[in-house]
Amino acid sequence: MNKALLIFITFSLFIIPFNYLKAQDNSQKKDTSDYYKSNYLRYDNHVYVDNIKTVLLYPAGAETGTPTIKLNANGKLMLSFDDLDNDIKNYSYTFIHCEADWTPSDYDKANYITGYTDEPIETNQYSSNTLTKYTHYTLTFPSQTMQPTISGNYVLIVFRDYDQKNIILTRRFMIYEQLVSIDAKINRASVIDDRNAKQKVDFSILYPNYKIDNPFEELKVVITQNDRTDNAITNLKPLFLKDKELDYNYEKENTFNGGNEFRFFDTRNLNYLAEHIYRFAYDSIGNHQTFLDQDQRRSSKRYLTAQDINGSYLIHVQDKTDAGIEADYTTVHFSLPLSEQITDGNIYVFGAFSDWRYGNDTRMKYTPEDNSYHAALLLKQGYYNYEYIFVKTGTDSADHSYIEGSHYETENDYTIYVYHHPIGVRYDKLIGVKRVNSIKG
Repeated sequence: MNKALLIFITFSLFIIPFNYLKAQDNSQKKDTSDYYKSNYLRYDNHVYVDNIKTVLLYPAGAETGTPTIKLNANGKLMLSFDDLDNDIKNYSYTFIHCEADWTPSDYDKANYITGYTDEPIETNQYSSNTLTKYTHYTLTFPSQTMQPTISGNYVLIVFRDYDQKNIILTRRFMIYEQLVSIDAKINRASVIDDRNAKQKVDFSILYPNYKIDNPFEELKVVITQNDRTDNAITNLKPLFLKDKELDYNYEKENTFNGGNEFRFFDTRNLNYLAEHIYRFAYDSIGNHQTFLDQDQRRSSKRYLTAQDINGSYLIHVQDKTDAGIEADYTTVHFSLPLSEQITDGNIYVFGAFSDWRYGNDTRMKYTPEDNSYHAALLLKQGYYNYEYIFVKTGTDSADHSYIEGSHYETENDYTIYVYHHPIGVRYDKLIGVKRVNSIKG
């Protein structure tokens, strides 16, 4: 698939109110700069401490939904996470407004937050009847006493002991105004060489009742596939302008690898071997272990229709009422046989559960004894989608087709975000959002 988004960080960037260096989306940067300091603020989805697991941010009532709400429409976002230290800590949160490229906007908090600029996270519960003990924290926001006042990109920051430099986690969310309409359709790629593997996002932006003086300079469009950011398209300009309608029907620049339907496993019941689970076990100290069936390379196989949730995951446990505190943790063992070890790169387990990032915790290790790649990840009970990606040594490009293959028939969700930076305004407004499915429309 497309290259991962890489934004270099330099020491010359300005200092934000927390006296952090300005951070960028660069999760694969080498360990030679401040970026890898534990409290270095990333304007991205990131967990800064090992004891925090299963961070979810979604619209109220839609656990697998994109964290996006409409400005001044009383919509709520839900944040939850687990602390495996199994104690009660003083966690608080704030948020920062960002531009379309997720760099902080040139605005003081007083210009985009009304009320308090930070608040405590007051709702927490201990886990119940689980082998792995944890404390479950939840937050519903915006609150009545702390609300954003403008549209655009935001980063939620959770910190500890009232110290905004003691960062625990960060999560992206968006607040939009529907000031334009977006007509979109997903088509098979029109370039002959791409027709079997790629999908094309054709769309137009209509703004009959909204003023855009110079759409070629003032607008920024971002297209994501399944809410990922590593392969987002961000540099499109309108091809044509006619009667307040902007046409973006490119031939090649708006294409994505179709990928393959995601693999899945189901750990909602740790006493029952669901599909793709080989066996359950316990480790030496009595914690759950889940061993998946061996996966197979799919790059040379034909496309097969399968139901999935487009790389997402859902925390759930059967026969219990509150998955937040009653779902247990289990170490999930992945196995991918290959005839020989790959010497010019690494294989990773990949999906929404990894924040669409690859790193040491999701990197697979090759064992010549069984000619297979293996990984073991501690995950909360639920239903998970995942896939395998290949990253070549010396590059930051994740190749999804190497193991999984890529097909134009694959079902994917695409989201189009339209940002506007009018003359005289100091930030990127999010003026339109459109979500479209490659099969359902």
